[in-house]
Amino acid sequence: MFNVFQVAFHIPGTLAANLDIKWVAPFDCQLIHVGAVASNASSATLEVGDSTDANGYITAFDIGDSGVPVEKELITDFDGALADSQFPHITDGTIIALALDFDGAGGTAAQNVTIVLTFTEG
Repeated sequence: MFNVFQVAFHIPGTLAANLDIKWVAPFDCQLIHVGAVASNASSATLEVGDSTDANGYITAFDIGDSGVPVEKELITDFDGALADSQFPHITDGTIIALALDFDGAGGTAAQNVTIVLTFTEG
């Protein structure tokens, strides 16, 4: 079995601007799952990529609403150019980029957002 680890981000309150979250991979790993949710019925969207391609792993998708996360866990969910319908292999030192559009370009602002990334080591 592979070693599995998670990286979680929680942003409390009602968002008033887009978020640009960066995280550096501490060793080679593979992104296998993304979960994202707001506590309200928001219009927020999320892209997942790296510092060279903001939506390189997963193109923009609506995050979950009212406490029910949306999951990206199937190989076909990884639809960005860097993933090419595969779980992306990420090398040590790669900057992982999360781009959250807080209101989906003019809809309802997200509240109390949680994003969880799940990786396997190697």
